Amino acid sequence: MIDPHIRHIVARLLGTGTATSRVSRAVDYALITLIFLNVVAVILDSEPAIMAAYGAELWAFEVFSVAVFTIEYFLRVWSAPDLDEPAFSHPVSGRLRFMVSPSALVDLIAVLPFYLGMFFSLDLRALRVIRLVRVFKLTRYSTNMNLILTVFRAELHTFVALFGLMVVLLVLTSSGIYLLEHDVQPEAFGTIPRAMWWAMVTLTTVGYGDVIPVTTVGRIFGGVITLIGVGMVALPAGILASSFSEQLRLHRKQFENRLADALHDGHIDQEEFEQLEELRQTLGLSTEETQLLYDAFRRHQRTTHCPHCNALLR
Repeated sequence: MIDPHIRHIVARLLGTGTATSRVSRAVDYALITLIFLNVVAVILDSEPAIMAAYGAELWAFEVFSVAVFTIEYFLRVWSAPDLDEPAFSHPVSGRLRFMVSPSALVDLIAVLPFYLGMFFSLDLRALRVIRLVRVFKLTRYSTNMNLILTVFRAELHTFVALFGLMVVLLVLTSSGIYLLEHDVQPEAFGTIPRAMWWAMVTLTTVGYGDVIPVTTVGRIFGGVITLIGVGMVALPAGILASSFSEQLRLHRKQFENRLADALHDGHIDQEEFEQLEELRQTLGLSTEETQLLYDAFRRHQRTTHCPHCNALLR
């Protein structure tokens, strides 16, 4: 029977940079470096001349990487009940929930093609592309990437509605240009599906220029659609910027609430400091930013609490 304390240590070491220990950070940096080297190896693997000269070395590095990532995957599954996630706390169902989480699925897909290649004949070019999935493992170690994913999840319903509007505009635009141009350019606008290519590049303001309206009315129609496309492209950027700002505000508020709890007795002990530092790293806040929050809270506390007993002044 393995000591549960060892499992807890493993969970902390693989805690994606949230732990404050040097060993945990060293593990994170080592895995990040290995992921980057794997991406470089996949890129070099597509060059025939490099494969001919260093094929054996690249294969050995692939075997080593798969071994490390496989051990990492099983250690993460094994230590999942010791993560600070109530959904993973059960020794059986918690591990199963962890195994179907997005980060665990990325870890599995990163090594699965290697083992499938032992039993099935797979296209090597497809395997190279699938191996690039390992780059998504970096999202575990980047707070900013996780923040962006949170923003996308929070605004998913908005983006779905926006995508539906884009589809409607695409159909209307391709139908309109079909009516205006199909007689003079039957190859480009002879049918609505053919016209959809022009509608797509115009609405997205890409404008490749390979297909353009030639009639006066068609050009006027194209100009109007281009202006509409500029507005449609600007909408997602505004939504992302607004949601990103809101998530940062929520992160600061969460840290401020934890800081208020820690300073309730008037000082911060070592355990509270480590918890605050761990939360700071998890939320992606800078030390300067958290120091400003700390200073502001202390100033507020001095005006509302007794400096001797820390009791609330009435």
